[in-house]
Amino acid sequence: MGKPTGFLEIARHEHGYAPIAERVTHFRDFVVPLAEPQVREQAARCMDCGIPYCHRGCPVHNIIPDWNDLVYRGNWREALEVLHSTNNFPEFTGRICPAPCEASCTLNFNVQPVTIKDIECAIIDHGWAEGWVTPQIAAHRTGKRVAVVGSGPAGLACAQQLARAGHDVVVFEKNDRIGGLLHYGIPDFKLETGLIDRRLAQLRAEGVEFRPNSHVGTDIPARSLLVEFDAVVLAGGSEQPRDLTVPGRELRGIHYAMDFLTQQNRRVAGAKIANEEILATNQDVVVIGGGDTGSDCVGTSIRQGARSVTQLEIMPRPPLHENKLLTWPNWPLKLRTSSSQEEGCERDWAVATQAFVGQDGRVTAIRIVRLEWQERNGRQVMVEMADSAFEIKAGLVLLAMGFVHPVHTGMLGELGVALDERGNIRAGEEDYQTSVNKLFTAGDMRRGQSLVVWAIREGRQCARAVDEYLMGSSELPV
Repeated sequence: MGKPTGFLEIARHEHGYAPIAERVTHFRDFVVPLAEPQVREQAARCMDCGIPYCHRGCPVHNIIPDWNDLVYRGNWREALEVLHSTNNFPEFTGRICPAPCEASCTLNFNVQPVTIKDIECAIIDHGWAEGWVTPQIAAHRTGKRVAVVGSGPAGLACAQQLARAGHDVVVFEKNDRIGGLLHYGIPDFKLETGLIDRRLAQLRAEGVEFRPNSHVGTDIPARSLLVEFDAVVLAGGSEQPRDLTVPGRELRGIHYAMDFLTQQNRRVAGAKIANEEILATNQDVVVIGGGDTGSDCVGTSIRQGARSVTQLEIMPRPPLHENKLLTWPNWPLKLRTSSSQEEGCERDWAVATQAFVGQDGRVTAIRIVRLEWQERNGRQVMVEMADSAFEIKAGLVLLAMGFVHPVHTGMLGELGVALDERGNIRAGEEDYQTSVNKLFTAGDMRRGQSLVVWAIREGRQCARAVDEYLMGSSELPV
């Protein structure tokens, strides 16, 4: 514990942002990080609890009190080693993770939690700046070959761990660039691609081979991987979007959120758009879905020059503050406003879409009805309120209602892998093995739509399971 009275003397102070008028003119990162003395001061607020609930809140079980103490004392390199011992890519989670660890922080029970996310980001950024992040090349090779399908955070974490165990790893990615969701799902203003590319260079130096433009199940027979490799890991994510089947769905101007976000990432990268362009410029944009993907659509639409942006959520408006006696140390339900929503967005809650209205085959408005949530037989059910329907203008509608399960056609159908009741690949939480011999799965394909930090955890644990399967035992961390 760096400073025993730190939590009593020091108030929470977070990073800042560039002014809204400035940042909405570009797609670059706009976070203004704390200076090093301020980061060390914030680390001094950590109480080094007897029971560190932040470990429980963090899916990768970051050893948070230890690196807080090390940062406070100025031991940045050792802090980086502790951070990397549990997390392959802290520069990703330090930027885009919602930080469930902070919700679980003991200080959060009655004051404000430690700025864990900011400190994590400061450690890894300091490490890169000092040249401390270097390839960890395996001392020996096992001669075993492993295929990883999908290069998102789960696939990359799994590939890196397996390469460090001495296996020959090949990562197959259907897109033209490696990174999966990190490259073609998260806007550049939240995660710049340079951060991803430098990690990919590290993985290549560690022996990982990347094969972009390789769509397994379409361009490459999925079963051929089972013949060519000693083990195969499916880490392709949950990509089947939830649709909204109401009258008028066929109208032009209604798109899935990920199609919209992916196009903008391609523009920033200087790539050509092969399909119909989806642009918010001079449009009245309506985003259906109140989660992170919806928020990303809001920020992207504003930067593209939308006339107006409205975000709709089917659930009731959350309370401004959580009841910590009921929720702590779990993730609380409370009103959160993202940096994108702060940039200029109307938000409405407890509403449902009845129909899309159009003219000449293109959407012009949405007919919406207000909802009342009632408890029936111990369950919350939504009931449409009488005479509450209304319309709002919409020239572009973005469906950001989440993803239901992995895409079943193609690779999964060819492999004949067993699915669970939600349509995800069935596999255990310890062995990560599917119903098909030497076939493993990790990330959203196994657990369903989730956070990047959960994908990293699953990738790491799956790598250990594969290593044990191939070698009989494993020294990779759990």
